[in-house]
Amino acid sequence: MGRNLHVPELMAAVIRQSGVPETQVSGRADYLKLSVVTWSAAAKVASDAKKPHRMRLRSGGIVADSRGPAPGAARLHLVDVPLLRPEEQVFEAMLDGWRNQQLARNLALSTIEKRVGRLRAFFVHAGAYPWEWAPQHADEWFGDLRAVRGCAHSTMRSYQDALRSFCAYVSDPVYDWPAACGQRFGTHPIQIVHEWNSAAHVQDNEGRPQKRAFTIDELQEFFDYADDQVTRARDRGRKGWLPAFRDAVLFKVAYGYGLRRNETRMLDVTDTGRNPHGPEFGDYGLVHVRYGKAKKGSPPKRRSVATVWRWTAEVLQEWVTEFRPHLAAPGSAALWPSERGERIGLQRINSRFAAYRDALGLDAGLDFHGLRRSYVTHLIEAGRDPLFVQFQCGHEHASTTSLYTCVSSDFRTRTVRRALDETLAAALGQPARRSR
Repeated sequence: MGRNLHVPELMAAVIRQSGVPETQVSGRADYLKLSVVTWSAAAKVASDAKKPHRMRLRSGGIVADSRGPAPGAARLHLVDVPLLRPEEQVFEAMLDGWRNQQLARNLALSTIEKRVGRLRAFFVHAGAYPWEWAPQHADEWFGDLRAVRGCAHSTMRSYQDALRSFCAYVSDPVYDWPAACGQRFGTHPIQIVHEWNSAAHVQDNEGRPQKRAFTIDELQEFFDYADDQVTRARDRGRKGWLPAFRDAVLFKVAYGYGLRRNETRMLDVTDTGRNPHGPEFGDYGLVHVRYGKAKKGSPPKRRSVATVWRWTAEVLQEWVTEFRPHLAAPGSAALWPSERGERIGLQRINSRFAAYRDALGLDAGLDFHGLRRSYVTHLIEAGRDPLFVQFQCGHEHASTTSLYTCVSSDFRTRTVRRALDETLAAALGQPARRSR
């Protein structure tokens, strides 16, 4: 029968093996004297401390950072030592393990943190720990999101996906959480998001009906207003005229190349180049997008976008050669430098765009992404090859490009008229009449 070892002695052995400074455990002696473990358990912990992962203390218990082949397993996050606040500590260890599991799947850190934030929001709403959750908790939360907060359909699904993913993780026997919870709390977590209480993704386009493309007149009015703000600020002697000029060019470039918001923001000066098939554009015949929209678990997708309109190359060249050097810090490669940092932030882009739109009294559905919708729509209406437009936007499928197309009724009428004229001319053996 193994002799008993008090926890302070166990902790000293663990600390010596793991290299954790003893100062990290000061002030915990009163609690440690209350617990007793067997020598075999001490040997197990001391042996585990020799493994290549850090050991740290958290509210009286020991939590190990997972660095082994099974990220997220309970045994790698909870050592078999009595915990001071077991419910809180086990829940935090579950979140740590879930983070590691998602990191192992190559998900972006921003995606993981958003999911963790949504999971914590559900935890606060339910007022219970994961091993106490039931489908009724999920139903109440989803009802609150839809009826009270008015979440969009896609946002609703993202909350449900986060909760479903976490429940699948903690209820999987591979990660040992059911056994750990059963031993400590007499119950275990279950999956609470099912087909009958979650939304199905049955439609490709789930955007709000208010989201649309700019008309040509609206777009011209928007760009003119942005240019006017530069003139007004400069005439008044205000130093904000240069950032206003930067933002005006940024909006034009985003539309001129059909770029997403972050794709535009992350452009560098070196991301422009010549197009051998468009020498009239000079050094701005192509824009190399290096931070395109990534697939889940993959790095950003790259593509090259050809310059279509001459004015796009002209405004870009003017900004790079004449005005950007006055705003950019020495050594900065960002195409859109900030007054306070190396690169303009997404929040600044959003706020400036919304301010201009609201000042003109345009629809609230016209957002920054509306510039990309406008790019697709105007190219299609101008008669450009749909396959060319698809490649310019970086879409793998033509059906995705079609979601961005918001052609006018006049364009549809002209298209039908042209098709009827061509059919009639072919039947009569006459040359087709071109309809404008």
